[in-house]
Amino acid sequence: MTADQIEILLRAALAPLAMQVNDDSHLHAGHAGAREGRHFSVTLTSARFTGLNRVARHRLVYDSLGPLAEQGVHALAIVAKAPGED
Repeated sequence: MTADQIEILLRAALAPLAMQVNDDSHLHAGHAGAREGRHFSVTLTSARFTGLNRVARHRLVYDSLGPLAEQGVHALAIVAKAPGED
């Protein structure tokens, strides 16, 4: 999975107002998990998160990525906000 693939899936599923997807794998070179897959961070704002707690928001993100999330992703850091949240 690549950052571009993650972005495409999240845009389609969550219609984010703002989103940034970073491939942070280079920061984890030599880390044991680096052999298991890439490291990504995602920050997004979507109306779909309104009224949901942090766990429910993260589940929406993972569900949006579907089985692709299990292909080559070792870590995914998520910051999920509803509109108006800082």
